[in-house]
Parts: sequence; structure tokens; C-alpha cells
Amino acid sequence: QVQLVESGGGSVQAGGSLRLSCAASGYTTSRFCMGWFRQTPGKEREGVAAVDFDGNLRYVDSVKGRFTISKDNAKNILYLQMNSLEPEDTAKYYCAAGIPWPPCTLAFNVREYKYWGQGTQVTVSS
Repeated sequence: QVQLVESGGGSVQAGGSLRLSCAASGYTTSRFCMGWFRQTPGKEREGVAAVDFDGNLRYVDSVKGRFTISKDNAKNILYLQMNSLEPEDTAKYYCAAGIPWPPCTLAFNVREYKYWGQGTQVTVSS
């Protein structure tokens, strides 16, 4: 059974940093596209960052230069390093895994990700 468990969320002031982690079990992270998504109340879930089997990356424009996605295939952990956080980054962040189409480095297609974590809240105050 595939499980994804996020951790590392919290409350920070603008300009601060957080690192989210997603521990995967039941499969190996090297086999799937893995991504980070976020959602605020009343809005659709949006893609933030993704990494494919070969380590190719994709970021939403609003986080480029501030966030870094990475994965440790040996430990089956996905990370999201978030620097220079802004109040607009406040959301619940979800880890996801799947084999989406179009490929995850070309598009964030929420419906194509089969496995999801429970989410972790990130709150950035001004």
C-alpha cells in the first residue's frame, strides 16, 4: 500500500524558510513523478514543483528562485526547500506521486496523480 506522509509545515514570518518532507512507503520514489501542490480555502489545488524519474524539474513561476524540490531515492523522501517565503505562499501543501500525462515536467495535472499525502499547513505572516 502506497503511503505519503508530509511534515515540516509551520508558521513563519515573511522572508523566512521552511523545509517540507514527504516520506514515501510502499513504492520507490524513483519510479514515479513526484510533486508538491498547495491549496487555500475556496481555490483549486495548484502545482508548485515536480521532479520526474530522471531528476528533471518543474516549478510554477511564482516560486522560481525561492523553492527547491529534491528527492532522496535511497531514503524514499521528497523535499521542498522554501526560502524567502511570502504571505501569498500560505496554504496547505500536499505531496503527490504518480505517472501523469502530460509528463510532470511539462504540466501540473492534479487529476493524473494517483497518490496523495494528508497535507501540511504553511502559514506566512507579514
